Amino acid sequence: MLSLETIDLDIEGPKATVYLNRPDKKNAMNPQMHHDINRALDEIEADDQVKVVVFTGRGDAFSAGMDLEECFLRPFDDPMLFYKTNLVALRWFQRVQSFGAVTVAKVNGWAFGGGVLLTGLCDLAVTSEKAKFGLSEINFGIFPAGGATWATAHNLQRKQALYYILTGDTFSGTQAAEYGFVNKAVPAEELDEATEAIVAKLVNKNPITLRLAKEVFEHNRQHELPASIDYDQAKLWELSRLSGNEWINVALKQFEKRAFQPGLKTYDRVEVAS
Repeated sequence: MLSLETIDLDIEGPKATVYLNRPDKKNAMNPQMHHDINRALDEIEADDQVKVVVFTGRGDAFSAGMDLEECFLRPFDDPMLFYKTNLVALRWFQRVQSFGAVTVAKVNGWAFGGGVLLTGLCDLAVTSEKAKFGLSEINFGIFPAGGATWATAHNLQRKQALYYILTGDTFSGTQAAEYGFVNKAVPAEELDEATEAIVAKLVNKNPITLRLAKEVFEHNRQHELPASIDYDQAKLWELSRLSGNEWINVALKQFEKRAFQPGLKTYDRVEVAS
């Protein structure tokens, strides 16, 4: 466990967990937290074992979003300080969106502004049914920025996204699942178990395949079919080269022997290690 001023980082083999740790402030993201998360991401990237990164919060909140006083009010009269303060945040938001390992938001409570953003940036998300999501920026005279509108627009349908951006209303964890903003909503007491079930499915996969699958998805959702096919074929060759043709030499050889069924589970990667 690496304990920094505003977060805790726990790395256990293929799984890393980042705990936002300002429970007295509903885990609001202040400048120190932005620095701490960047450091945590550095630590995770340096560990070749990590396949999955879980983000969650201490206490009863995931994150109340940006610390309005420390990030906006106090530095506002110094333009360069204001710029530098928030640039650190914008960098780690972009890092999470394109991170090599699979990212999972474990939304344990309040998720406002930057909390909505972090949930939307993660590849997967599980939430407590009673968690509250909200974009309250409109209530203090601005629109969701720093990627929050992007994350909302990319995870909700147009009218749903605009409704919450324009009204500032909240939606529950149950609604988040209905809207497709998260993968699953469960009772609070089942959140740990539900998250671990997803993690367990991921840590048995080839880490190179996980990373390239994410890259292909992000590229192909923005391009037409011919360009998408060209891109995924190039990435398939890259995958084969980087993994020693594992999908052929190990996975399909096991399938040929009927040692596993691809529609039901992952091939045995122990053979790769041996």
